Formats: sequence, structure tokens, C-alpha cells
Amino acid sequence: MWVPLPLDEITLGEPLPVAVWDPRGQLLLAKGAAIRDELHREWLRMHTPVIRREDHDIWRKHYVAALDRAVRRNESLQTIARIARPMQFDEPVAQPDETARPLSERLADLHAALTLLLHQGSHAQDFGGRFVQIDRQLGRWLHQQPDAVLLVLVQMLFNPRLGYSAAHALTCAAVAGLTAQTLGWPAATADALRRAALSMNLGMARLQDELACQAEPLRPEQRQAVHAHPQRSEAILREVGVRDALWLDLVRDHHEIPGGGGYPRGAVEVSEPAQLLRLVDVYVARLSPRLHRPGLPAPRAARDVCLDASGVPTPLGAALVRTLGLYIPGSYVELANGELAVVARRGARATTPLVLAFTGRDGLPRSEPLLRDTAEAAHEVRRSVPAQEVKVRVSVERLLARV
Repeated sequence: MWVPLPLDEITLGEPLPVAVWDPRGQLLLAKGAAIRDELHREWLRMHTPVIRREDHDIWRKHYVAALDRAVRRNESLQTIARIARPMQFDEPVAQPDETARPLSERLADLHAALTLLLHQGSHAQDFGGRFVQIDRQLGRWLHQQPDAVLLVLVQMLFNPRLGYSAAHALTCAAVAGLTAQTLGWPAATADALRRAALSMNLGMARLQDELACQAEPLRPEQRQAVHAHPQRSEAILREVGVRDALWLDLVRDHHEIPGGGGYPRGAVEVSEPAQLLRLVDVYVARLSPRLHRPGLPAPRAARDVCLDASGVPTPLGAALVRTLGLYIPGSYVELANGELAVVARRGARATTPLVLAFTGRDGLPRSEPLLRDTAEAAHEVRRSVPAQEVKVRVSVERLLARV
């Protein structure tokens, strides 16, 4: 049962706590996506946006509760009138029945929660508690379903409707945590890496979302903010009570390069975990399509960050490829028989993932994707396909159901 979306009551630029549909059941905005500006709002209005009644009832309950709290505090009528419809609910990210919900929905909730936290920064209530909850949930799902988590997160990176800062942070956290396990690093190091990846761009989260949608080059003040964001992120984390020295050092140093070629300090000595975080950060950024440039095919992104100046894989780069393969789950490939497929699981070798073919040889979409083993000659990978070349809409829920 559908209820009209209260479109004029939505705060622009903040992640929506509900999914938005048209009256025919076509998804217009995923949960966690934002209405970017007034033009975007008017585009939605033309499609008669609706939300599920159960989502409407929960949302209304929180809105009424906010109004009730203001009345009980004896706020003025003017103050009460300015109370906006809440863009985040107070329930914890994890619910008792979470495992009954599709992983894509759970990760969409995590994306929305992280977006809000990164945007609020030191102004967020209970930053530490909310952050730890997001990190623990991601860590648990990574342990249970690493390939499925990667698939959903990479698909989020390719979705221009979702805020880039949180999608980038979650993907980096997953890749860094898994690579640390490949390297055999202690659990405490892997945990600090994952948390640093989630928070390393805290000092420029809103700017990062803006830059993903900006066609022109960085303006001088934007470039200055980008250069300063590692120290700004570290300062915010200290302000909200983070005391983990490794976590803080990783955030501060995630753009430093051994020998002094990085920023903001030009450090000569850079720890291996900080070097890995920088490598992962660049890898995920190169995978991601932006308004001003296309994303790179997965093997090209891996090659660019994993080889040294002489073309030899670095130890950390080799570990990344051993962890992900050349074709990270969620990325696209063309098979030898002409089918287009999305990578579903990592294979026995870096070049032989298991994939789900969602078009036939004629390029027409299939009603149900078919599982293919690219170790077989008939289904081997012909080439990696950048996300912007894929014109067929792929349902992540349907992909997960076939894995």
C-alpha cells in the first residue's frame, strides 16, 4: 500500500530514511539516497513519488515524537513550526531481525547512517556509539558474507543517486579489512584499518559528495580543503573522544608516501598500514565513476595502484590482488561468448571469478541471471567493462538471490 511522499518537507542533501517509488512500483530513490537540489525535487514531483505505508507510519511516528518533545519543553510556536521531518531514526542500526532482511537493504541502512554521521561530524550526538555500531555491523557481515558485501558496496559506488562519501568509505573499509587478513596482520590492526577507512574523509565528507557531482576542476579553496582533510579528520576524531593511537595515525597519514612525496606533512617514514590504506583509497576512487571522468575497469585500477615504477607488484599491491582478484565482486565483465556479467564471487585464481550473466549473447537482458564459472573456456573473461558502459539495469537483490 502506497502513501504520497511529503516531498516539500524533505531536507535537501540528507540521506532519506525510506525508499521512494513511483505508483507503478518503479524505484526512484534507494533508501540512503538524497534529494540533491530543487531541480531534483521537481523531477521527482513529476513522477508522483510514493513510499510504503509501513515506512510512512514509522517516519510519522518519529516526526510526531519530535513535535511532542518540543511541546513538552515549552518551545515557542515558531520553534515548533520550524521542526523538520527527521532524516534519521533513533533506532540502532542493527535490529533483532536483521538477518531476515536482504543484505542490500541492511547495507543501504548502514550507508544512510554513515552519511549522516560523516556530514554531522563533531556536531553528531553520540558520535562514538553510532560509529562503533556501524563498524561492528560491517565487520560482522564481512566475516559472514565477504563476497556478497563487496558486490553490494561496489554496486553502490556505481550508483550516482547515492552519496559518494559513505559508499567510498564503506568499500575502502571492506577492502582494507580483508587485505589485512590476507597479510596476516593482528586483529587490532585490521580493526584500526577498517575504522580509519570509514573516517579518513570525515573532515571533507560534504565536499567529497559535492566533488563527485562537479564537472569542473577543483577551485583553490576546494584544493586547500582536500589537502588539509587528513589533519582535519584526525582533529574531529580526537574531539569526539577517539583515543586509539593507530586509528588516529592512519587517518592523519593516509595520503603520505614513503620518501616524502605525500601530504599534508610530507612524511618520509610511513607505516605499512598507512601505505595500505592509501593504496585502497586510490584503488576504490579509480573504480568509481564521477561526473567529470569515467571509472576505470577493475584490472586497470588494480594495476595502477599495485605496481611500482618498474612495473613490479609491491608486496601490499600483491596482497590486494590476492584478496580481491583482478575482478572485484560487483564489477562488470564481458565473457568470451558475448554475455555481459557482474562478478559475484572471487574464484580460485585472480583471473577466474564466478559471475552472473545478465544479458544473452545478443545483448538482450535475461529475466534471471545465470551463474558462470570463468575458469571454463566458453565463459572466460574477455574484458572488464566500466560501469558507465553498462546500459542494462541490474537488480542487486536478484543477483544476491542467485549467488
